[in-house]
Amino acid sequence: MSGSPPPAGGFVRRVGLFQATAINMSQMCGIGPFVTIPLMVAVFGGPQAVIGFVAGAVLALCDGLVWAELGASMPGSGGSYVYLRQAFQYRTGRLMPFLFVWTAMLFIPLIMSTGVVGFVQYLGYLAPDLGQSAGDLIGLGVIALVVLLLWRGIEHIARITAVMWAVMIASVLLVIAAAASDFSPHLAFTYPSGAFDLTGNHFWPGFAGGLTIGIYDYLGYNTTAYMGAEIKDPGRTLPRSILFSILGIMAIYLLLQIGTLGVIDWHRMTDPHDIAATSVASAVLEKTWGRGAADVVTVLILVTAFASVFTGLLGGSRVPYDAARDRVFFRPYEKLHPRHRFPMLGLATMGVITAVGFLIGRHTDLATLIQLLTTVMVIVQALAQIIALTVLRRRQPELRRPYRMWLYPLPSILAFVGWCVIYGYADRNSPGRHPIEWSLAWLALGCVAFFVWARLEKVWPFGVKEISEEYKVLEVG
Repeated sequence: MSGSPPPAGGFVRRVGLFQATAINMSQMCGIGPFVTIPLMVAVFGGPQAVIGFVAGAVLALCDGLVWAELGASMPGSGGSYVYLRQAFQYRTGRLMPFLFVWTAMLFIPLIMSTGVVGFVQYLGYLAPDLGQSAGDLIGLGVIALVVLLLWRGIEHIARITAVMWAVMIASVLLVIAAAASDFSPHLAFTYPSGAFDLTGNHFWPGFAGGLTIGIYDYLGYNTTAYMGAEIKDPGRTLPRSILFSILGIMAIYLLLQIGTLGVIDWHRMTDPHDIAATSVASAVLEKTWGRGAADVVTVLILVTAFASVFTGLLGGSRVPYDAARDRVFFRPYEKLHPRHRFPMLGLATMGVITAVGFLIGRHTDLATLIQLLTTVMVIVQALAQIIALTVLRRRQPELRRPYRMWLYPLPSILAFVGWCVIYGYADRNSPGRHPIEWSLAWLALGCVAFFVWARLEKVWPFGVKEISEEYKVLEVG
């Protein structure tokens, strides 16, 4: 087994390659594409919206290679927290890992909240008279059920996830098959005038908005990196689970997007009063195979949405655990369940924030919510982690690297540029919402919180700067 052994009384390495890939794919393919296809069409103004999913796939692949190298080298619980702690400890002590946990405790459950919003949105297809209050209560009930199911041992969760992964694959394949049975190339490949005008005022803002939606749909390829301490043979399993899940979902998304555009007129997807704007997959099934088939697949999509929230909270709840264990976050978060060995407070906290985010999303705009939470994660996680890869290659050249990034540093450069495009266009694509300003304000508040915490704990800059290179000295076990 490569990588670090779990701490005494801590996690147990029980998750293999198939289960790890299933966890990633379940998180990636949840409700995302079923609710964002109309959003992507609206951003681009036509069926050229496929560009957004392709661009998102390229960014996910490049960024996934960053995660693959870091995850294989440092397979601990917490993902980005571990990588940022190792890379930036030399100059800023524990500032960067603290800021990551600060932001992750917000953006991870908010991403999960969009899945619950989509769940209730598709439920509205089966129950057209579902009111706002009833939908709110159902969504909160779904979140409570997820937390209760996760209050179990990882060996049970792995089996549950494998079943839900199979349901997810069935739901998307049925939508793809239905679309193929009544596919119209005219609908899918007839573009409006100026659709590809690179010199116009619409294409690049639309591209940036589409890239944001696209990468949101692929988020989850890194879920198993947060569970590094629970992965069998992480030096091989983590990189493969990341790459396999991205390539698999890429193929599924392209077939799903093109197939949908070949059945449903894209103008319907921009009409908020049309069922194609809120439940486009159900609209595809209804038009091709009839209402009965649409109802069945809608149920499968609901299970898929549930699975994405399930796996997202499973991985995300591990983030504050490693931070607290290493004295970079509130200490109660390091406590594991005495029997099932999972972080209780992390799971409970993220469950509550998911519920709050769900209510916010229900009473605002889903596209704006996606823009806001994506912007929050860019600086501390995405950009800082890419820099961390280069820093660690220079600072710890002897670090054991079972996987090294292909074509380094080209993928990391492309990923850095892609994330900068998303961040730079955020305000323009969310007029009046100021996502850039809100993300900077949250980051500044996190810096204040860090200095208060550092003063109390007597660590840098108010104490000795501690350097720990534990992964550099690990041996194969």
